[in-house]
Amino acid sequence: MFKLLGGLSVYFKYQPVKTDNAVFRLHNVFTTVLLLTCSVIITATQYVGQPIQCIVGGGLPANVVNTFCWITSTFTMPDAFAREAGKEVAHPGVMNEYDSSQEKKYYTYYQWVCFVLFFQAIMCYTPKYLWDAFEGGLLRTIVMGLNIGVCHAEEKEKKKEVIINYLIRHERTHKLYALRYWGCELLCLINIVLQLWMMDAFFNGEFFSYGTRVLGYSEVPQEERYDPMIYVFPRVTKCTFHKYGASGTIQTHDSLCILPLNIVNEKTYIFLWFWYIILAIILVLLVIYRLIIIFVPTVRPRLLHARARTIAMEAAVLVSQRTDVGDWWLLYMLARNMDPLIYR
Repeated sequence: MFKLLGGLSVYFKYQPVKTDNAVFRLHNVFTTVLLLTCSVIITATQYVGQPIQCIVGGGLPANVVNTFCWITSTFTMPDAFAREAGKEVAHPGVMNEYDSSQEKKYYTYYQWVCFVLFFQAIMCYTPKYLWDAFEGGLLRTIVMGLNIGVCHAEEKEKKKEVIINYLIRHERTHKLYALRYWGCELLCLINIVLQLWMMDAFFNGEFFSYGTRVLGYSEVPQEERYDPMIYVFPRVTKCTFHKYGASGTIQTHDSLCILPLNIVNEKTYIFLWFWYIILAIILVLLVIYRLIIIFVPTVRPRLLHARARTIAMEAAVLVSQRTDVGDWWLLYMLARNMDPLIYR
């Protein structure tokens, strides 16, 4: 397992110059690695067993039925989830379809889970890819290694002079730089909301309420409860296979199919439900915070002073009044990436 997932560690390599914030990295790095990890584990059958195993009879080859039920779909009877397993029904969701008052509930998602998770990982990494292309190493070039203050005094003075000359010469030219970054943060929020909608459509409208139903599972009376995780990700389903008999008539074979992969799927998606909800709330607050920075200039000196305590409040006010929002943002990011004494 360590060898399987070890390649994902490249996403967590240390960055000496940071061009983004922690929330941005939570979306672009942590969530991407999380989704890739889930996708890799689901495709590694040696860790979770075969994706489907069907009980077959009538001389049918097991591998043929397994393949057929995997590539088509299996189903359950929805009203069988509310009945007692072992007495009224064989397994949750499994009963004679002629005794059911509801239509069959088909499950066609499980073939696509690993691909969908991989596609979601690409969507989460896209804002970082765009920002790295927009940023182009500007901040790293301006910092010039001054994030580490241990260097010769003469070299330090030369680098400081270069930075000051750049900032004065290119004053009021960094608005697009800041707006592109904040646009990528907004894209993170749009991506999370879009993915929540996609997952809900992927599970036939079951995902939005999935987490709340799992949380409320313990509060339902014992005689009325059924596990919502088994309802969305059943472990035992039914599959119907038709073939011609010896006389040319069509024979129907009803099989019980075990889906061990759903043990992993149900845990994966309950974690993703909570993570996406939390991340969506954090990103909404971040976007509101950025709007305050853009439209309420009076907060900028306080934020700059809070980021760099070594500078006086009066200097922060003077600098914030002189610069536009783009220059202010560049100075704010320099404060994160430079030695405090040099930055002052």
